[in-house]
Amino acid sequence: MRIAVTGSIATDHLMTFPGRFADQLVADQLHTVSLSFLVDNLDVRRGGVAANICFGMGLLGTKPILVGAAGSDFDEYRAWLDRHGVETGSVRISEVLHTARFVCTTDSDHNQIGSFYTGAMSEARLIELKSVADRVGGLDLVSIGADDPEAMLRHTEECRSRNIPFAADFSQQIARMNGDEIRILLDGATYLFANEYEKGLIESKTGWSDEEILSKVGHRVTTLGSRGVRIEKAGEPVIEVGCPEEETKADPTGVGDAFRAGFLSGLAWGVGLERAAQVGCMLATLVIETVGTQEYTLRRTHFMDRFTKAYGHEAAAEVQQHLA
Repeated sequence: MRIAVTGSIATDHLMTFPGRFADQLVADQLHTVSLSFLVDNLDVRRGGVAANICFGMGLLGTKPILVGAAGSDFDEYRAWLDRHGVETGSVRISEVLHTARFVCTTDSDHNQIGSFYTGAMSEARLIELKSVADRVGGLDLVSIGADDPEAMLRHTEECRSRNIPFAADFSQQIARMNGDEIRILLDGATYLFANEYEKGLIESKTGWSDEEILSKVGHRVTTLGSRGVRIEKAGEPVIEVGCPEEETKADPTGVGDAFRAGFLSGLAWGVGLERAAQVGCMLATLVIETVGTQEYTLRRTHFMDRFTKAYGHEAAAEVQQHLA
């Protein structure tokens, strides 16, 4: 099963300031702020929702096709993804813009000042999925993640016109979208991904009830934080899957992307929805135990031992054959 994942490709530049921002602000001079902070640490991490999802799928051996836009500074990041089983031949390289970048400084009180540079992501709207499909021999599913809004709309409309099944996954972009845009992006989706808060926001912005949304998508996949995930389909019993026990809780960033990576990999293997969700929850647990969205490793014996403990021998036997 060939799965393409569209969405953002970015790097995060994270810095630490040992003092307090509040101590540097003069109350009656806030209208003319000019500050520079001498920071102690700089941590550069790979990110972007599409790249994060593809990284996880690559570790699981499902050879995802990354679709997005980056700059000429993407070479090192591309090599990293290639080494981890991601097909990067469909990434558009901008001739004039850098790869999207998040730059953030955190002070000793954990307050943050950050900026997001969209950069080459704005050119994702120029990518045609037909060209991607022709190059790889067809697409069985396209996961449409947070990206340039025009790109998300174009990819969705192209999937509909070419009868390519697609998953709607708004994540970070849902806050800026209006109801009309969300209705367009979810109508006819084979899967609709969201967390609990986003689920409510989708219903609020579209004006559609839970039942109305279920009538317009194949499956609604709602992540529930530490409680796992719920999968709904109109007229069928609800599937609920819990999370494996965490060994530690280091950083929740990227957990949702990891769940999607595991779930989509399960679909690629051809296992059922419950089993796919279990793989997603197991991968998400590895990420929450690690600082960074692509810094975790997948040691297969360790993965299967924990998977077996969480979901039992029958579930493990079905997954084991795909990881072997």
